[in-house]
Amino acid sequence: MFSHPKYNDVITIKTWPRVLEKFYSYRDFEVFDNNNNLIAIASSKWIMINTETGRIERMTEDIINAYGTVEKNVFNKPLNEKPREPENSILGFEYKVQRKDIDTNNHVNNVHYIDYAIEALPEDVYNSYEINNVQIHYKKEIKYGEKIKCYYSLKNNKHVISIKSEDNSVLHSIVKLY
Repeated sequence: MFSHPKYNDVITIKTWPRVLEKFYSYRDFEVFDNNNNLIAIASSKWIMINTETGRIERMTEDIINAYGTVEKNVFNKPLNEKPREPENSILGFEYKVQRKDIDTNNHVNNVHYIDYAIEALPEDVYNSYEINNVQIHYKKEIKYGEKIKCYYSLKNNKHVISIKSEDNSVLHSIVKLY
């Protein structure tokens, strides 16, 4: 985030596929305010999933040709960081997934991972910290009715939240806010 829109501001989002490979794609985003000033950029990596089997599937030539690519990258360097779960995290938030959290793919909608991470922040951080950067690394989907635990850690001036299953056996996501 370069600047934050205000309530009721009109924004414009431009997006395009940057890379289409065998099993995955990168999609970049630019967000503009109503004066056409660039206020945010983002990049995301997507994998092709067969909705019937739930397994990763190779993209067909038809899919690749239908989308095409644009050779424009919003970041100067690749975002290849593979985060590790921090040690010495503290439990910040527990939650049972509700229907309102579920998307059309029958798992938690991506935006709720940010909600969960924000709820896990210590009160002093929540009340005094302006978040301008978000990194979310999805590991395993969360489904309706599951109970999750969100663990908080401060590492290299980044607020790191690990979202795990109730018994801590499954790491669902790592969210970094800074």
